[in-house]
Order: sequence, then structure tokens, then C-alpha cells
Amino acid sequence: MPIDWNDKDGIFHLYNKNISYLLQIVHGKYLAHLYWGKRVQIHQPTSILLFKGRTFSPTTEAGELQFSLDTLPQEYPAYGNGDFRSPAYQIRSADGSTITEFVYDSFEIFQGKRPLNGLPAAYVEDKSEAETLVVTMVDSMLGIGIDLHYTIFHDLDVITRSVSYENLGSEAVEIQKCMSASIDFHQANWDWLQLSGTWARERHIDRIPVHPGIQMISSARGASSHQHNPFIAILSKDTTEEFGDVYGLSLVYSGNFQAYIETGSYHTARVSIGLNSFDFAWLLKSGETFQTPEALMVYSSEGLGGMSRTFHKLLRTRVCRGVYRDKTRPILINNWEATYFNFNEKRLKNIADAGKELGIELFVLDDGWFGHRNNAKSSLGDWDVDTKKLPNGLDGLADYICKRGMKFGLWVEPEMVSPDSDLYRKHPDWCIHVPGRNRTLSRNQLILDLSREDVVDFLIETLTKVLNSAKISYVKWDMNRNMTEIGSAKLPPERQKETAHRYMLGLYRILETLIDRFPDILFESCSGGGGRFDPGMLYYMSQTWTSDDTDAVERLKIQYGTSMVYPAITMGAHVSDVPNHQVGRTTPLLMRCHVAMAANLGFELNIDKMSSDDKKMIMKQIKQYDQIRDIICFGDLYRLLSPFAGMDTALMYVSENQEKAVVFNFKTLATPNPPFLRVKLRGLKPNDLYRVNHADKKYFGDELMTIGLTLPLIKEDFSSYIYQIEKAD
Repeated sequence: MPIDWNDKDGIFHLYNKNISYLLQIVHGKYLAHLYWGKRVQIHQPTSILLFKGRTFSPTTEAGELQFSLDTLPQEYPAYGNGDFRSPAYQIRSADGSTITEFVYDSFEIFQGKRPLNGLPAAYVEDKSEAETLVVTMVDSMLGIGIDLHYTIFHDLDVITRSVSYENLGSEAVEIQKCMSASIDFHQANWDWLQLSGTWARERHIDRIPVHPGIQMISSARGASSHQHNPFIAILSKDTTEEFGDVYGLSLVYSGNFQAYIETGSYHTARVSIGLNSFDFAWLLKSGETFQTPEALMVYSSEGLGGMSRTFHKLLRTRVCRGVYRDKTRPILINNWEATYFNFNEKRLKNIADAGKELGIELFVLDDGWFGHRNNAKSSLGDWDVDTKKLPNGLDGLADYICKRGMKFGLWVEPEMVSPDSDLYRKHPDWCIHVPGRNRTLSRNQLILDLSREDVVDFLIETLTKVLNSAKISYVKWDMNRNMTEIGSAKLPPERQKETAHRYMLGLYRILETLIDRFPDILFESCSGGGGRFDPGMLYYMSQTWTSDDTDAVERLKIQYGTSMVYPAITMGAHVSDVPNHQVGRTTPLLMRCHVAMAANLGFELNIDKMSSDDKKMIMKQIKQYDQIRDIICFGDLYRLLSPFAGMDTALMYVSENQEKAVVFNFKTLATPNPPFLRVKLRGLKPNDLYRVNHADKKYFGDELMTIGLTLPLIKEDFSSYIYQIEKAD
């Protein structure tokens, strides 16, 4: 049983073979956090909590001078009853007060895991895979109940948490803050790791010591954002890739979020993740419920690498869905950087024909195929084919490509509307806006108000028509701006702060409907590149365009940082032209191919105008990628050398049976008269013999992992190598 209930001491113990999580009901009503970490056997659980009276810490229980909520490690804390730290939730009652007192009421334990209403979440395919605890807390004065949901997986070192609110009273209340998870650690001697950046520089790794006060990341942009990924990790000071305690938290949500750590007066640490409370409120009327997004919580005693491999398996197998979940992804050619808006049917066919000759499997038509879309200033919302560019329509182009033995894909940006469009002229109130206020443009466009059911229904039917119009196997779903003037013409004044979250619920309804109607389409999420790379989108679209920056050197850091949470099979990576369109750098074609081959390989360049030597190079790399992509997509990742630490980067993917592996080695800038560099491999069987690049020489696994593989002396910038490791016969 992975969840034990100790009735005598009021303790719940969630566990599997590797991890334990303990919480306790104190004084019959307060829910306290005891422990989360490596699996333990508990004999004296009541000795974990120690109490001591502290000056200026109020005593909540009469006669209990040593007991205070200000020092109690809590599971879902409030503010106003003696705890002066940041609360996990806040509710405003009809009388204007925000004081609440939720106390323990009951619990339920059951096998399996229930889906969340209207929200993405991790799932199980069989109820034997996990067990769930639901603890119910009640504020009898308000008539509000909250259910704290905990699920622990049997074979993954993962606990998921979420919270549902139910108004059982007669008066409406307003939820002003509602985190999905809160954990009170008993000490604060940690490092904090986050993934931050901006457009074209997403998910760079930032690791700093935890200091007194509050450290926080957040997004109020209406999307999870390029700036901060909805993920944080708390690390022991000595943590490396292979060693140390790591606590990773990721939110299954694609909109406004916040995650923070607060150190207490006595060197404790409170970590929380959930919806961003800034500019958020939710009116909860009598009989209504509200569900928070789900938080994924991963503990690793094997450093950052162990945490990442757990996240990778969880996201790949129990968050991503659909027929492509367990399939390698097609090698694609996208016409965008080759043509931008300036194309016709003949030009597209030439690109597709050249791609077919090289072994490319999927042609993707990007922006500019609809309305009068010759630049970024018009036509978003008018999803009718531009017959001047495509006289035979989408179906004519798709038929041509499919007859060549390739698949056909299409770019859309359905959440947006151009002021210069028939849709906007007909429905100017359908965009997110505040009446009388300026409608700020970004990329010459506005955002459709997906909090409105009529807009959601319109998009579902419009996109259904488009996707039925041709043999479409892939959709690149773009979203190229963030929210301003956040408001809805449909919502009453008291619900305006619900707009951003209702938008996400509307988007999720669209996506759920479309993947149900078109289960054989591979959907790829894009938001100006990686501006919405999060578990919420992966639940509907099992692949994400990692970044608009396709420069090979920049992609090393972007893909390395992304791999902290997300597996390679979820990352779109393209080989583009040089000088690179984002940074102006010129790198060799071989390195560009190798960087993209470390994820889902694609191309975005003038392949029909390449030299014969470059075409031969691409054909060779595609053949090699075909040999190794199973390992990259489904293998375990080991990060060997970090691009954030020097000029060398090395990654290793190992097959599940440990019989095959692939090592990528990159050098950005060469060093004069360099020393030999050995890189220690990981994940092999110590006593098995392996060959490197099909050579006759054999190495024991422990030899490669302990002594290492000697890398070549490199005398030129922007160099790369791939090593194929195979078990010897």
C-alpha cells in the first residue's frame, strides 16, 4: 500500500520504493508537513515535529504556549491566524474579511488518479499505477470546503498535488489566491534553480543560493512565458548532475503562474507554486467549485540528472497523449526561413521535391497561406486559402506532397486576430480589451477572447473546417503575443479578474475537442518559439517548438536548459540557413545538423538551392539520425558537459535496455594547444562490453564511465561529433 494511515498519531505516509512523503493532523485540525524525500521507515513519527514558544509568535491554541501556526510547518497555510508567512490561499467573504480557519474534516484514499475538470493533468492508464489521498478541510463559518489532492505513482518518484474549492454555504465568496502546492521545509540551506530568459534566449539555467526573504518567478503575460518557465528546483548545496538532494516542482498550466520560496525567521523554507495571485480573483457562488492546476513534484537523491530523467519519463508517458506519444517524430522541412511570406505553389513544390530527395518525411507550410497575408499586418482570423498563392487550394498542395510519399503540415495562429481582417470588422468585441481603453497591438495583432463560449465555438468549427479540407498530418499552433488590457466584454465587473484564467480554460476546451476529432494529427505548440513550453500544452500537443532562435551555438544552451524538465521527444529543433537569421552567426552545416539531431530533427532553409556537397551532407546526417532517433526520443538523458560552464558541451542518450547509446560532443570556440579532454559516460552496464562507432576495439561499461572517452583535439571553432555506442556481441 503506497499510502498508510496511522490513526493513533494522525499521520499519512505516502511512499513507493524510493520516496516518502509524510503529513500529520495536529490537535485534530491542523495539517502539518513532516517530511518529503528519500524513502524512510517510520517508527517514531511523532518525534519529527518539535514545538517551542517563540517571542512574537502568537499561540493559536489556548494553554499551548509552545504551539504557534507561525512556526508550524503546514501543508496548506492561511494568513491571519498567527502565521505571518505567505499563505497558500486567501478568500474574501461577503463581509469583506479575508480571515479563514480551515480545519481537518475527513480523508479518502483510493487507487488510481482522477482527471481534473477542464484542466490538463498527469494521468494513469491503469488504477494500479498510483494511489490518491484526498484530505478535506472545512471552514464552518464560511461554509467552504477544500480538498487537498495528493497522488503518488508506484514506479515514478512523483507526487502530484492540486486543490479544489467548494462553496457549501449560502453566500458567494471571492478566491484571491489559490496555490496548487505548498511545502514547508524544516531548513533553508538550499540553492534555488530556475529556467529564465526571453524570446530567442529561453530557459537558461539560473542557480543561486536561497537567501532571507522571498525569491519568486512569475508570469502575468497570459502565458507561461519566454521569461520564466513554470518550474523551480530546490537543491542541496553540494548538488551536481549525479549527486545531491533535488526537489523539483512544475505546474501543469500554460497561463499566469507564480512560484516562490520564503525563508522563515528560524531558517525554515516555504515553497509554493500555482496560479499567479496578481490581478486574479474568482467569484465562487453557492454550490460552485473551483479547481486549481496540478503541480508535479519530483524528488531525486541522484542530483539534477535523476530529477530530469524522472520528469522526462513522467511527461513523455503520463502527460503527453495521443498516437504520437510513443512514436518517433517525422523529419520535417518548414518553408518559413526559406520564403517568409513570399511564396507561390511552384516555390513550395520545389522545396518539397528537394526535401523528398534528401529523405525528409514531412513538408510544413508556414505563415502566409490564408486571407491576404503578405506580411504580418493583416488577415489573422480569416482562415480561407489565398488562391493567388495556392490556386489549387490546400488540398491541391497536400495531394501533390502526399503523392511524393511525404506528409503535409500546416501553420496556424488561431488565438489571434488582425485589426485588418474580416473577422475583426465583423466582431470588434471578440478580442480581449477594456471598453474605452486603447487596444495595444503587438506584432500588429490582438488576442481573441477565449473566455467567451461563442468565440471558442467559432474557433472549434473554423479549425475543424480547415483540418478537414486537406490531408493534414501535422499542425504548428503558434501564438505570437502576450495579453494587454486584460478584460472581457462578456464578463460582469465582479468577474473581470477571471478573464486570463477563463481564457486558458477556453483554449484547453478547443484543444481537447480538436485532438479528439483529429487523433492522427501531430500538433506542435509554438508561442514565438518557446513562450509556452509547459506541461499544460504538452498534454494536448506532444511537441513544442523550442525557440525561434535556430543558431546552433545558442541552441546548445536553450536545449540544455530545456532538458532540465522536458524530454528530447518534446523539443522541435531545426537546421537553418547561415548567417543565422536571429544572431547573424555562421556555423558549419555539420554542427547545425548535430544540434538539431539531439532533439526532433527538422529543416528550415533553402534546401532546393543548396550545393550538391551540402545536400550529400544532409542525406548522410538524416541516415545517421534514422539509426539513433529511437534512442534520443525514448532513452535516458545524461548531461555530461554544460555549455554554461565552458566551450564544451556533451550529452548522452542511453536506450532503456542499456545496449545502445549516443554521445553528442560540441565545441564552440577552439583553444590553442589544448589539453586532452576525457568525458565520463553514464548509464551503461559496468560489466558489459561496448563498441564505439562500430570499431573493433571493445570497452567495458565501467571503463567508459570511470576512465572516460577521450575526445579529439579540436583546432577549429564550432565543431561537433557524434559517438554511437553499442553493446558488443
